[in-house]
Amino acid sequence: MRLATFVVAAFAVPAALAAASAYEMPYDPYPWCAVYSGDAGGASNCGFLTIDQCRATVSGIGGFCEPNQFYNPRGAVARAQKRTSR
Repeated sequence: MRLATFVVAAFAVPAALAAASAYEMPYDPYPWCAVYSGDAGGASNCGFLTIDQCRATVSGIGGFCEPNQFYNPRGAVARAQKRTSR
């Protein structure tokens, strides 16, 4: 019985922490997206901090880089802290 409780807790705690951290950052923190062409036509990856990283990824594969439409440079956390400090 203790083993079952431990196993449930081992999965529940990380899941709860992941959900809490996801709420703190409701925007995509990466400003650049790679949009692939060729066999992966239409696929995209919005995980680049710089345009040079994005360009290096699509180089030789085919595709292009574009600004991430969900990028928010100030962040929701900063706005929430500003509202609560008044």
